[in-house]
Amino acid sequence: MNLATVSAAYLRARALNTTLNVLLLALGIATITLLLLTTSQLEERMQRDARGIDLVVGAKGSPMQIILSSIYQLDVPTGNVSWKQAQELARHRAVRKMIPLALADNYKGYRVVGTNHDYVAHYGARLAQGRLWQAPLEAVLGADLAAQSNLAVGSTFIGAHGMGTREGEHMHDAYSYQVVGVLAPTGTVVDRIVLTDVASVWAVHADQHDIKDVMRVAELLPDDEKELTALLIQYASPLAAAVLPRYINQNSEMQAASPAYETARLFTIIGVGVDVLRGFALVLIIAAGLSVFIALYNALLERRYDLAVMRALGASPARLVALMLLEGLLLAGIGAVLGIALGHFLTEVLGVALTAAKQVAVTGWTWVPEELWLIGLALAVGIVAALLPAWRAYRTDIAGTLARG
Repeated sequence: MNLATVSAAYLRARALNTTLNVLLLALGIATITLLLLTTSQLEERMQRDARGIDLVVGAKGSPMQIILSSIYQLDVPTGNVSWKQAQELARHRAVRKMIPLALADNYKGYRVVGTNHDYVAHYGARLAQGRLWQAPLEAVLGADLAAQSNLAVGSTFIGAHGMGTREGEHMHDAYSYQVVGVLAPTGTVVDRIVLTDVASVWAVHADQHDIKDVMRVAELLPDDEKELTALLIQYASPLAAAVLPRYINQNSEMQAASPAYETARLFTIIGVGVDVLRGFALVLIIAAGLSVFIALYNALLERRYDLAVMRALGASPARLVALMLLEGLLLAGIGAVLGIALGHFLTEVLGVALTAAKQVAVTGWTWVPEELWLIGLALAVGIVAALLPAWRAYRTDIAGTLARG
């Protein structure tokens, strides 16, 4: 007697119950899989984006907003800071490196970031085509942006004022950017932004000064009118972590924000929602386990005569126990496989939606070790649900059952 064949035949005979049990379990597994894949990729991506940045300095406001807008390009800035104060800060003995950022515009939802070549080097970005910018209004595209747009080296485009696409937003028609390079994929925030010189942002927004020579905007624009959005800082020594933030907050109009602290706080906030969804998924899995138990127990009652005949034909009690346990494992195994597959599919769909929104993307074409625990959990649920029916099958009264018919 082939136990797998018999188990599969019984499950097919109760197709509706089998489908319901498998779907319940699959939905629970899929929900947890989606959470595992999404949170692990987002956490890894955010840690990668913030790596090597000890401090972010911006205008007074929310530290979280400063981090989200400056490192992750996900929020609007809190304002601008003085270029003169930034230069003074760069000379502070606690500062080893300072990378300026100037934000104000976007191209079809992709942010235009004014900075210097240190920003590209910080993220280890390499050129796939062309070269880096050397003058105002020259632009270098991130890999995702280049792939999603029709721009290439030699193309020109016009930026729009603001951090994202909105109807009726002001277009800077008088100033065209020329694409001089395209970066290779880095898996960081660089992939989804336009990079240019800080002077490009100044030139585009210096209409009131009527500066004709854009190449000399940094020279012609008054120092009091030069502004930056944020400063990415690396400490000169461990002691700087205790000295520099306090110095900035108390002695300037700027505000210091710690990426490590704010990112940890962000994941604590996100973690509450993730825990709620994970709890809901566990409820689904438990409900699926109860459903499997009820289905197997009812099937046992319906098949008492069949089991008694099998015993009379020579099947041992252990074989009947194995039969019931195998049915539970089959249900759980099918549910686990479908759940994992559904979770990966939903993650890929989410990734497509995030990419379309110019946000941090995730993919379903990856695997995390925790998924093995999910499969083990599903199989354990199937075994536990089958234990009582298996015990009742083990204690089948052959003579009594055959006599009752």
